[in-house]
Amino acid sequence: MLPITPSPSRQSPMRARRLGGQTPSTVDRDQAMRDYKLSIEYKHLKSHCPGGVFIVPSLDDVRLFHGVIFIRRGVFTNAIFKFTVTCSPQYNDTNTHPKVVFSSYVYNPHVHPETGEVDLKIPYPEWIPHKHFLVTALTYIKKIFYIKDFSDLSEEAKLKLPNQDAYNKFLNDQEGYRRRVAECVKEAQRSTYTSIPASTIRFTEENMTHQIMRDLLAERFGANDDEANTSFDSSASSVVTKEGVLESIQRAQAGIRSPKTSPKLMPRATPK
Repeated sequence: MLPITPSPSRQSPMRARRLGGQTPSTVDRDQAMRDYKLSIEYKHLKSHCPGGVFIVPSLDDVRLFHGVIFIRRGVFTNAIFKFTVTCSPQYNDTNTHPKVVFSSYVYNPHVHPETGEVDLKIPYPEWIPHKHFLVTALTYIKKIFYIKDFSDLSEEAKLKLPNQDAYNKFLNDQEGYRRRVAECVKEAQRSTYTSIPASTIRFTEENMTHQIMRDLLAERFGANDDEANTSFDSSASSVVTKEGVLESIQRAQAGIRSPKTSPKLMPRATPK
């Protein structure tokens, strides 16, 4: 009589380990490690996120992030584009790319015109966990708005660009390309205050507290590049500190305004 071999579903955890299988506890532990690595990547962004790019985790899913990018120069100047970054449960495994999708309409060769997805496999055919991180994806999506040519792409990669219409206009009709870009920038600006359902980033129109806050920060830390020619106190420190910002917030909430500055309305992005 042949010995009865138990089915895989009835094998004990110890036997499964001896046979090289994964027990439920092993699977859970591996997933927990992936989640931990992702949280470390997000913490790293606090000091290494590209300028003008901001992301906030979803309240319901640790692998979903809501983001916004402010374009400060070039043909996309003054655009405010919203996007999401989704990491699958297998993220932090080899060749498991994050998924970046713009919720704002973006006319760009690197952005799919219908889905809004950025094809990260063009710049990174292989996603290597110890080499590529969230900051890698965010740096790339900022780069696509400042590209001046496509000479660094192979012919095969050029054919894979998600928006071939935008790519062809970029090459052969610069005036038409700039016109379409200007249209998408205006559309993004019009939808600035439209909230994305379940997003942890929302825009609210500026009120007096925001004006006071900006004036106090400018007085304490100095003007930014856009305000360099205004008459802020030249003795103001350019080093932004946590204590200084918190003090300015408290003064703004109390309505204590700087007499040296005047209000200028700007849209504000605030996490929920």
